[in-house]
Amino acid sequence: MEEKIIVTGGCGYIGSHTVIELIENKHQVLILDNLSNSSEDSLDKIEKITGIRPGFIKLDLTDLEQTLAVFQKQKGAKAVIHFAAHKAVGESVSDPLKYYQNNLYTLINTLKAQRENGINNFIFSSSATVYGAPDQLPVTEKSKLKRSSSPYGNTKKVGEEILEDLSLSDPNFSAISLRYFNPIGAHSSGFIGEIPTGIPNNLMPFITQTAAGIREQLLVFGSDYPTPDGTAIRDYIHVVDLAQAHLIALNRLLGKKQESNLEVFNLGTEKGYSVLEVIHSFEAVSKIQLNYKLVERRAGDIASLYASTQHTESTLGWKANHGIDEMMRSAWEWEQYYRGKK
Repeated sequence: MEEKIIVTGGCGYIGSHTVIELIENKHQVLILDNLSNSSEDSLDKIEKITGIRPGFIKLDLTDLEQTLAVFQKQKGAKAVIHFAAHKAVGESVSDPLKYYQNNLYTLINTLKAQRENGINNFIFSSSATVYGAPDQLPVTEKSKLKRSSSPYGNTKKVGEEILEDLSLSDPNFSAISLRYFNPIGAHSSGFIGEIPTGIPNNLMPFITQTAAGIREQLLVFGSDYPTPDGTAIRDYIHVVDLAQAHLIALNRLLGKKQESNLEVFNLGTEKGYSVLEVIHSFEAVSKIQLNYKLVERRAGDIASLYASTQHTESTLGWKANHGIDEMMRSAWEWEQYYRGKK
């Protein structure tokens, strides 16, 4: 079923991988992105992989007037997948207003614009940070939501609350919130992957850039957590598995198969890996010894977080297929391609 789908932040890491899945499943895609943490090069790579170049409009979604003008010309679209957001946990702690302004304005303006133009299906890029420091692991969709330890995480929690209020007020509005755990890896083609601008905020680019000689040393934030090796534990998920979940969620919305106007699903693997375990997996796959140093904890981080995905598996029929070694291998292949070494 070919439908027009609007993807905000579609030139970014997760957005671009999702756009590939959408195009390969015959959907027409329009990307809206201000390119603050991405590049139009993504469009070339998407076209190289799929043979089709998605539509693209450079747009600052915090500008309501411009956003309304763009959406007014997209009344035939059937759904919005909303990735557009700042996402650096540490930066959000040091500059919270930047995150509240950007992440909430982009969400509210997108919702306002799409609803004024009869687009009533919405997929929200949420985060496991909505669980804060959980009382019990693994976390399920019914686990208590807590104030996050970072403003970034809190914008996702507030975002879900906005969607809940909107879905209660408007019976025609349908949304699915996908709570990501820790996306890593890259497309199997090796042509597309994560390109952080400036200093990376996530573990994987730090690892691959250190291996590539771009960075002299990998810093491991925190070695005194109450975990087996003292480093933080996270649930890492391959970005292609994550992208495929968006396609399944979209089909659920378009097929009107929801059990309620707002549904939430965890996207993880049910397996937690420590930072040191991830480093050792990368070293085994790449045959490269990483120069890493254990340093103080980073503001906004918690000790351990991993998912229960039983609800996602039983309701969406989705399950992650890639293991940690494949995540490492694909990320390293992408880094080498990007640096021109492969």
